[in-house]
Amino acid sequence: MSEAIIVAIITGAVTLLGVLISNSKSQAVTDTKLEELTREVREHNNFAKRMPVVEQQIQTIERRLDNLEEVRK
Repeated sequence: MSEAIIVAIITGAVTLLGVLISNSKSQAVTDTKLEELTREVREHNNFAKRMPVVEQQIQTIERRLDNLEEVRK
């Protein structure tokens, strides 16, 4: 085999190895970001489920306060 072919094969193998390592690191970062976004969405969804309950409780408290104010008058 010619030296040029051997050098080309070695260069190609090293380049391929570099690309594989780079892609795995990039994929790890993407996975981490995706997990964080998933956590934030779940937090938001939980908050959205609780808000109607809180709004109902506020309405009840406001009615009770109105009733107490009427009794004091």
